[in-house]
Amino acid sequence: MDDRLPAWRSLLFIPANNRKFVAEAHSRGADAIILDLEDSVAPEQKASSRLGVPSAAEQIFERGTDVLVRVNAEYLDEDINACTTESVSAFVLPKVEDSAAVLTAAAILDAVEEERGLLAGRVKLIAQIEDVSALPRLDEIATCSSRLIGMNLGSEDFAVSANMQPVSEILYWPNQQVAFACRRANILPFGFPASISLFEDTELLSEAVHQAAKLGMVGAFCIHPKQVSILNKILTPSPEDVADARTLLAEFAKAESEGNAVLAHKGKMVDLPVVMRARELVARSEAIERRNRAGP
Repeated sequence: MDDRLPAWRSLLFIPANNRKFVAEAHSRGADAIILDLEDSVAPEQKASSRLGVPSAAEQIFERGTDVLVRVNAEYLDEDINACTTESVSAFVLPKVEDSAAVLTAAAILDAVEEERGLLAGRVKLIAQIEDVSALPRLDEIATCSSRLIGMNLGSEDFAVSANMQPVSEILYWPNQQVAFACRRANILPFGFPASISLFEDTELLSEAVHQAAKLGMVGAFCIHPKQVSILNKILTPSPEDVADARTLLAEFAKAESEGNAVLAHKGKMVDLPVVMRARELVARSEAIERRNRAGP
């Protein structure tokens, strides 16, 4: 895992204009809070809501939780200008169909950071893939800007665009395509192959998150605190798996020192691809530990 990328397992949406939710956000256990200016804010409240983001972000950040903001595609300039502060780590861009929206957002951030004396390139971007038309352009999107640190499949809107139901058997393949594109670009894949609205059926949600873990997803957006603990638990390597990976790496290092490129471990043949998976697992575990110790 690239240690320059954040270790966000759970990213919880809350309406940016809901003062009660903002006040309680730090207590939800999420690795990051996404202050939402898009779907959860009524059109007539968007202008006033964006003006309240800086104070809301500061309140959440100072209590130890990273803050992102989901902006409106049609108010990209206004939202980014109003919300870019030291307390905001990234913007979530909705309905990304090609590289244009990402490049536009990056250009706005370039100007805002320079104007306000903020560290150049500090604020990052995450693209939400919410339409079937974006699938052929995933590599274009993933590689278009150094500010882009991840992509996420928006399950509900994507399913509507495909005229399909937001169920696992439908969403698995597009999530896999997002994961592949992210890995090719060395950015973070977010998501799970199920409806984001799924929170009462914890068994079905857990199954979907286990699938996401197998796909290599490192985190996911969520809309309810019940989803947070499930994401954090399943997307954190278990102590047993980490200990086994460390043992395997030590055995492989010893084998290499003796001129061997393979070894047997727990009845299985171990070669470089297996070793690389073990290294990634250990690196991810260490990144989560560092994040939990240090906060944002």
